Amino acid sequence: MNKLRLLLAAAALGACAAPQAPRTDLQRWEQQARNVTITRDDWGIPHVKGRTDADAVFGMIYAQAEDDFHRIETNYLNAMGRLAEAKGEREIWRDLRMKLFIDPVALQAQYAASPDWLKTLMDAWASGLNYYLATHPETKPMVLTRFEPWMALSFTEGSIGGDIEDVSLRELEAFYGGKAPAGGGDEDKAPEEEPGGSNGLAIAPSNSASKHALLLINPHTSFFFREELQMTSDEGLNAYGAVTWGQFFVYQGFNDRAGWMHTSSGADVVDEYAETIGKRDGQPFYQYGTEERPVTAQQIMVPYKTASGQATREFTVYRTHHGPVVREASGKWIAVKLMNSPVEALTQSWTRTKAKNYAEFRATMQLHTNSSNNTIFADADGNIAYLHANHVAKRDPKFEWQRPVDGSDPATEWGALHGVEESPFVLNPKSGWLYNTNNWPYSAAGPDSPVQQEFPGYMETFPENARGLHAMAVLSGRKDFTLATLRDAAYDSWLPPFARLVPPLVAAWEGLAAGDPLKVRLEQQIATLRAWDHRWSAESVATSLAVFWGERLWQQVRGDVGSEELLIHDAIANKTTPAQQLDALAKVSDKLAADFGKWQTPWGEINRFQRLTGDIVQPFNDAGSSIPVPFTGGTWGSLASFAARAYRGTKKIYGTSGNSFVAVVEFGDRVRALAVTAGGLNGVPGTKHFNDQAERYAKGDLREVYFHEDQLAGHTERVYRPGEKK
Repeated sequence: MNKLRLLLAAAALGACAAPQAPRTDLQRWEQQARNVTITRDDWGIPHVKGRTDADAVFGMIYAQAEDDFHRIETNYLNAMGRLAEAKGEREIWRDLRMKLFIDPVALQAQYAASPDWLKTLMDAWASGLNYYLATHPETKPMVLTRFEPWMALSFTEGSIGGDIEDVSLRELEAFYGGKAPAGGGDEDKAPEEEPGGSNGLAIAPSNSASKHALLLINPHTSFFFREELQMTSDEGLNAYGAVTWGQFFVYQGFNDRAGWMHTSSGADVVDEYAETIGKRDGQPFYQYGTEERPVTAQQIMVPYKTASGQATREFTVYRTHHGPVVREASGKWIAVKLMNSPVEALTQSWTRTKAKNYAEFRATMQLHTNSSNNTIFADADGNIAYLHANHVAKRDPKFEWQRPVDGSDPATEWGALHGVEESPFVLNPKSGWLYNTNNWPYSAAGPDSPVQQEFPGYMETFPENARGLHAMAVLSGRKDFTLATLRDAAYDSWLPPFARLVPPLVAAWEGLAAGDPLKVRLEQQIATLRAWDHRWSAESVATSLAVFWGERLWQQVRGDVGSEELLIHDAIANKTTPAQQLDALAKVSDKLAADFGKWQTPWGEINRFQRLTGDIVQPFNDAGSSIPVPFTGGTWGSLASFAARAYRGTKKIYGTSGNSFVAVVEFGDRVRALAVTAGGLNGVPGTKHFNDQAERYAKGDLREVYFHEDQLAGHTERVYRPGEKK
């Protein structure tokens, strides 16, 4: 960049109401930009090359900002408890929740004490974002006009909010605000919360046609939750995959020798302590053994946006040695204990991207900061592994850890963390496959799975699920997997719950008396379901009937599900009568006819993908352009998940989460992969890559990944350095 362009960049900072960057900063950023090359392929995916790892970080975060700066800023506003500064008073309680755990002063001190190599990466991250803002005056930040390196420590895992999401906003407001707000549910969720659903499958060389290990990477997240990119350096970095907006590491992906897929875990990694509170001289104390300990009080300021400018609300918050107090129950103050080790978490997130084999990947687990995720791993040496969430503390199993435990009892303290071998763990099973679908790990490798009775109950709280049954069915007994057939398995159309639920429904109809009005009214519907193979398709009328029927019954029973009903079809079968099932089918038929003119409406005419704006939840419109999606939500066992519902003014249902990134990878002498990203890479409506992958996404038509430089030949859209204009 010449002198005139430097001056223009400085002026641009002033134009977007940002502090003017010192000339030395601009020169430093420009110097680092010379060490970076960004190659955009014909899907818009950035392949970032840096001389050093720090240069690659600088370039990849700059490229992310080009594609969707808004999501980067939103993620960090949420992570630092500053959303209300942009979105107003409604976000005060979310911000307070984050500020209970995220302290900028502490993060700055932790940054200062970080190892030099990590500080260098955080410096490059901040520089790349600031350089983007300096060279793109048309981008108007909501709040963050300058990024500081320590901010990277506020968001060190792949999900927004992480374990902190377990703290209820309604109960937090009830405690610190004096009353609970009306309603409940969605207000507890982050703006782009990662839903609890993902698939990871690994195939051993013994079960693949090429005798190479294979891996399915399939996070189920909010759509447009992550960027897809590649980052390489002359220091050995070469990682490709899904990157949560604003982070500088590949969260779920692969390098030239190994790959990793994280699935949300059911391990109990967050605990609540019921503190017995008293007062002395007007100050609260809590009981701990024979001691009376003072409760720590702290003032927290939460700024928020108003129509006339910024205002601030001040809170006095309380802590015990267990953690911050977040609510009250039965006269006790409830404190929360969870992992909060940002330097170690960021270190683990980064170093696993450079692990080239199982031993190196396993070494990263010793940091014990992958708290809320399981991992499916595969490498070019032929190893496959299931690794459980690795921040699970040893606890006395006599306590019911799913409920608040007595904070006054020292026996409830956490012990040391469980090691890998002390957790559910599978390495190279004889079955030749392993998987996780956010279910328990006790079926992860079929007959070679961990044994539930060998682990404490707090090690896993999720049950088996329908996707787990489906995964075992497609993985078992097959020895010839390829990239193509692993992709096909990931889109296999079977819906296991309906194989259990439909035959009793048919039998209930057959048992009706000849004169019963339902006998005639449901004759055609029953014939349709009787002939159905329990597989989804866009053309299937039976899928429409079954999904809406199943959802109606699930809404009736979900609040009364017992521990013996681990699967959705068990719960529905056990909690509904034949008469209720037939009545539900009649009502669903009427609803389909009212909404679409006839109950015989194919699933693809109802279940739609539509992208109109850069937001996830947008003003969906039945009159607008949309495309059919043949697969269903994961609730019904579909491995390819599309979570959809109707919105105000719509009859069709529109998906906002589920399959968001799908990749199948083969690890041989030369890694090969296929992938697809929901919709398109760029978050700006009207741009070329805003929605160019939508058709492929809906059809499961994965494209070739251009991992190697020779693959980019003929597939290159643009090659440039950060700061260069088109």
